[in-house]
Amino acid sequence: MKETIKNLPELKYDEKGLIPAIVQEADTGEVLMLAYMNSESIRMTLESGYTHFWSRSRQKFWKKGETSGCLQEVKDVFYDCDSDTLLVKVKQHGAGACHTGERTCFFRRLESKNR
Repeated sequence: MKETIKNLPELKYDEKGLIPAIVQEADTGEVLMLAYMNSESIRMTLESGYTHFWSRSRQKFWKKGETSGCLQEVKDVFYDCDSDTLLVKVKQHGAGACHTGERTCFFRRLESKNR
């Protein structure tokens, strides 16, 4: 996907300059994770072809999988009708997206009495 940003749309960032990014496996539709981006991490992602996020806890940029080898190769990026959320479709490399070692960050289920 490596490309230069031409016309980045007017996105709606929160008060900290962040926008949520849902990361989804391009081939299967599996939701892998939710992270946050700012305008610079979006630029880094689009230019490199690999996901880059803003770490709210560490207050710095991080390339997903840089240390683990579980890189996310970007296939497409969409933004929603309100321009306040991104959907990043990727090819997930390595074991998975979650820092716990799971394939997806969404591996726990809330239990209810109706199930």
